[in-house]
This record gives sequence, structure tokens and C-alpha cells, in this order.
Amino acid sequence: MKKYKLTDETKIVNGTTLRRIEALRDFGIVKSGDLGGWVESENNLSHNGNCWVCDNAWVSDDARVFGYALVSGDARVSGYAKIFGDARVFDDAKVYGDAWVFGSARVSGNAKVYGDSEVSGNSQIR
Repeated sequence: MKKYKLTDETKIVNGTTLRRIEALRDFGIVKSGDLGGWVESENNLSHNGNCWVCDNAWVSDDARVFGYALVSGDARVSGYAKIFGDARVFDDAKVYGDAWVFGSARVSGNAKVYGDSEVSGNSQIR
């Protein structure tokens, strides 16, 4: 069962059309009807687990958010980046390229994680 849908609300970022998401059911801290952040397609955010994109955050290209991960604030995730486990990317943080953020890792502030980087465990990057 799908946990969210793509709404008709769009915005264009760097020539890419992003669509706002809306929760279709309750899960984790999300309630049915809650508006989330922005994704390019359903490939960016898994329908499994409690993962979510909220606020003004966005995920594009071939980037994926899954598991129990959360992308929030004004965070950006793009390229082939993967955010999973119980990871959090928030504030104005950017994760892109082939970077992975997972485990209980936190990326926040104006931090940038990119290239072939991996941030895991209880790491905190600000």
C-alpha cells in the first residue's frame, strides 16, 4: 500500500520539476493528509518504512531515501545519493553525488557530503 502520493503542486529547481508529496496513511510521526517536501519522482522516496521528506527539503535525480531516514528543513539530496537507516539530513545540508548517509548519522547546518563519501554510525556533520 502506498504511503504517499505526488500532488499537483510543483516547483522547478535547476530545470527539474519537483512535486510536493502528501501522506495517504499514518506512519511514524506522519499523519494521513500531511504535506511533505518535494521529490522528482516516486523513485526518490520509498513507500516502505517510516522514511519521509518534509518541510522545504527536496530529493531529485536518482537519489533515494528509504528505511527510517528523514530529510527536512531546506536540505537537498541529489545525484545518486542514498539516505537510509535512521539517518537525518536537515537544515541547509546538501548530500549529492554517490554519497551515502546511513545508520544514525546526522548531517545538518550548511554541511555538504558528496562524491564517494559515506557517513554512518553515530556521526554528526554540521
